[in-house]
Amino acid sequence: MKKIILMFTLLVTTITFAQDKNKKASIEVDGVCGMCKERIEKAAIRTKGVKSAVWSVDTHELKLIFDERKTDVKTISKKVASVGHDTKEIKATKEEYNSIHPCCKYRDEEVRKDHKPKEEEKNN
Repeated sequence: MKKIILMFTLLVTTITFAQDKNKKASIEVDGVCGMCKERIEKAAIRTKGVKSAVWSVDTHELKLIFDERKTDVKTISKKVASVGHDTKEIKATKEEYNSIHPCCKYRDEEVRKDHKPKEEEKNN
């Protein structure tokens, strides 16, 4: 009976530790269009340990699932900034920002206006 209890305890402990490796987080990333979405998600998913990365054009939220034993939010933010997109924590350098397509220049007010939904423009 002691062996059965010991085996059960070990099994439960192993399962508990195995589930702790994946962490969910979200970060705000600047961008304006579908090309930005593709670039941001690709940069995040190519970071070692990232299992899922989904960015919303509307909310600018990058939802992540990653193995916290292999990476962290700061590392992912650096990777996203390296392809030209600012996060709250890390800003892309001028060279990184200038490497993105002209229609993706989210720091430019005119570009942001061009990407606003038509309904939002009517309300403003």
